Amino acid sequence: MTAATPVIDTDTHITEPRDTWTARMSKKKWGDMIPHVVYDADAQEEFWYLGDRRLVPACMTAQAGWPEKFPSHPKTFEQAHPASFEAKARIELMDGLGIWAQALYPNVGGFGSQVWKTLEPQELAFDCVRAYNDMLFDWTSVDPRRFIPICAVPFWNIEESVKEIDRVAPLGAKGIIVSGAPQVHGLAILGDRQWDPLWAAAEANGLPISFHVGSGDMTSQFSRERIMTEGFGVTYARASTSLFFDTAIQLTDLLFSGVLPRFPGLSFVSVESGIGWIPFLLEAADYHFIEGDVRKERPEFEELPSFYYRRQVYANYWFEKVAPLKLLDEIGHDRILFETDFPHPTCLQENQVREAVAFVNTLPDDLRRKILWENAATLYKIDPAEIPGALTPA
Repeated sequence: MTAATPVIDTDTHITEPRDTWTARMSKKKWGDMIPHVVYDADAQEEFWYLGDRRLVPACMTAQAGWPEKFPSHPKTFEQAHPASFEAKARIELMDGLGIWAQALYPNVGGFGSQVWKTLEPQELAFDCVRAYNDMLFDWTSVDPRRFIPICAVPFWNIEESVKEIDRVAPLGAKGIIVSGAPQVHGLAILGDRQWDPLWAAAEANGLPISFHVGSGDMTSQFSRERIMTEGFGVTYARASTSLFFDTAIQLTDLLFSGVLPRFPGLSFVSVESGIGWIPFLLEAADYHFIEGDVRKERPEFEELPSFYYRRQVYANYWFEKVAPLKLLDEIGHDRILFETDFPHPTCLQENQVREAVAFVNTLPDDLRRKILWENAATLYKIDPAEIPGALTPA
């Protein structure tokens, strides 16, 4: 019987509390343009608003523990799982599941902050990003050891992104999120050298960069035409599956961009992406790298793309069983992270978390430790001595 292994959950989300922006942005400066929650009596539901623009239902992403299938969701914060938006309740939930720490990602601004890019004036967008990050630090102050703050940046403005990276790093940031598909948002592709100041700032501050699934453009995946033709259940299931391959495209862009060889101290995380597709991607990338004689155009490559992946890129998974059982050698033992995606519609519910951890615990001791906490501790510079049970022999 192996001893219980601590868990670092590398992808969860905060259902942003009602006062996330109203408590941290100037009412005098922005008025009703500050993101705020309004209860719609007709719909009997709370929504996020920015001015008179309705953004999203406030608790649409707080699906954990909800008795009905998505798109049904809690209509108010009072109906939502308290751990989705309250830090103390989150820690209680983590304690009950044997999870030591959780990485935290946003909802309202998009998984790459792409919603804020659409705001005018741009100073409003920058203030929204800063206020979210400030909320993140306030939220995690309950016990900073237990949380991994992944901060937002206004990725569409490189100068402001560098400023925000330099601001949040000394405050306790453990990583930053940017869109892995900037071209979808009318920006330069990842391989363009104009991004180099952003990569350099992240590398200098020791902050990994996260490409979270869904940080591109999801509108086509959930178009009205598709929902009318397929039904919502089919649209949700198809889109959730298809998004993995959008992430694979983003990772392919990264592997051929030259960013990894130029910034050898910078790590990237493919978040909520799954891992089963990675061996084929690496094999295909290496094959076509050689066939395309890529070094003629990218002299910075001294090795094949798979080398740089295994040196600098991580990916996490939650529901898969084939890849953790059969593909670990091909992916790389040191590159795999575990997640629950709490409290999203596709997240592992509490019993599923226990089952997933029990499954990993059937692996050899060195592998289960790497997957459940060691790789994450290395990535986010967490001292194992701070993790109860981490240094206990199996």
